[in-house]
Amino acid sequence: MGVAQENSIPARLEGKTSAVIVCFLLGLGSLLSWNTMLTLGDYYYKVFPDYHPSRVLTLVYQPFAVGTTAILAYNEARIDTRWRIIGGFILYFISTLGCLLLDLGTSGATGVGPYVGLCILVAAFGVADGHVQGGMCGDLAFMLPEFIQSFFVGLAASGALTSGLRLVTKAAFEKSHDGLRKGALLFLAICTGIEFLCIFLYAFYFPKLPVVKYFRAKAASEGSKTVTSDLAAAGIKQDESGAKLERLTLKQLLRLNWDYFLGLYLIYVLTLSIFPGFLYENTGTHRLGSWYPLVLIAMYNVLDLVGRYTPRIKCLNLESRKGLMIAILARFLFVPAFYFTAKYADEGWMIMLTSLLGYTNGHLTVCVMTAAPKGYTGPEQNAMGNLLVVFLLCGIFSGVCLDWLWLIGHESF
Repeated sequence: MGVAQENSIPARLEGKTSAVIVCFLLGLGSLLSWNTMLTLGDYYYKVFPDYHPSRVLTLVYQPFAVGTTAILAYNEARIDTRWRIIGGFILYFISTLGCLLLDLGTSGATGVGPYVGLCILVAAFGVADGHVQGGMCGDLAFMLPEFIQSFFVGLAASGALTSGLRLVTKAAFEKSHDGLRKGALLFLAICTGIEFLCIFLYAFYFPKLPVVKYFRAKAASEGSKTVTSDLAAAGIKQDESGAKLERLTLKQLLRLNWDYFLGLYLIYVLTLSIFPGFLYENTGTHRLGSWYPLVLIAMYNVLDLVGRYTPRIKCLNLESRKGLMIAILARFLFVPAFYFTAKYADEGWMIMLTSLLGYTNGHLTVCVMTAAPKGYTGPEQNAMGNLLVVFLLCGIFSGVCLDWLWLIGHESF
C-alpha cells in the first residue's frame, strides 16, 4: 500500500524531466500573480499611501484562499482535479489582466474606488489560489517526491522572479516620467502572459507525459475518482476495479499526521507575521532609501528558493518528525531577533536575518510536503496534499493577522 518509488516505474515510461520542468512552471504560475502584488508594494504605497496596501491586500487575499481551499479539500474525493486546476489558472489570467486594465483605465488614480476594485481582483487571486495550489499538491502527492518539490520550488521562484524583475524595472524607469507606474504595468503584462501559458501547459501537455499517465492510472486503480478527466485527456480509459477499496477518512488522516499539519501551520504563522508587512513598514529609513524594502523582499525570495532545493542534499533533508517540529519551533526566535535588529542594528544585519527567514521557510516547507504523503494509497495521498495546503494557508492567514501587532505604538497606526 506504500507509495510507488522511482525504481518501480517501468523503464519504458519517459517524461520525468519534462514533468519536473512543467511542475516548476505551474508552481511559478500558481503564485506569480499574488507575488506581483507583493512586489509592487512600493508602487501601491505611492498610489494608496494611507491604506496600508501591503497588509490590507494580504488580509483580503487570504480569507478567500483559505476558504476556497478548505471547501475543496473537504470535498476533494468528489472533485475533478483537471477542471479545478484549469478553472483556477483561467481565473488567475482574468484577474491579472483585470489589474492591468484597472490601472490603465484609471490612469493610476488614487482614491477609494480604484482601491476597492484592486481589492476585489486580489480576492479573485485568493479564489484562484484555492483551486490551483490545493489541486496541484493533491495531484502531485501520489507521484514522485521530485514533482511536488519542483512545484514548491516554482512557488518560491515566482517570488524571486518578481523581485528580480522589480529591481530591474525600478532601475530602468526610475529617472523617467511616471517610471514607477511604467514598471508596474510591464510587470502585470508579463504576469498575464505567463498565466495564459500555464493554462495550456496543464490542460494539454502535462497529462500526456508517460510518467504522469502511469501514476494517474495507478491512483485510479486504487480507487481515485479525481483523475478521471485527466486520464480521458491522455486517451486512457479509467479502470473501475479499485473503486471499492477502503481508504482512510480525512479525520483519520488528521489524527495520524497532526504534527505535519501543525508544523506547516507554524512555519507560515511565523513567516507571514514578519513578511512582507514588517519589512515594508517597520524597518525604518536607511541609506538604501526606497530600494531598502525591495532588497529585503528580494533576499527573502531568493533564499526561500534556495531553501526549497537543499532538501535534495540527503544530509540536510529532515525526515524525523520530532526533528522537524524542533526546527519549526526554533524559528520563533526570529520574532525578538527582528524586533531588536530593526530597533538597534543596521541594514546588513536585517538583510542577513531576512535571508535566514526565507531559507528556513523554503527548506522546512519542502521537508514536510515530501515526507507527509509517504506510505499511503493514491486517493489518501491526494487528500493529504489538499489538507497540507489548507494548513499552510491557515498559517499564512493567521500570520497576516498577527503582522498587524507590529503597528502597535507605531506612528502610522
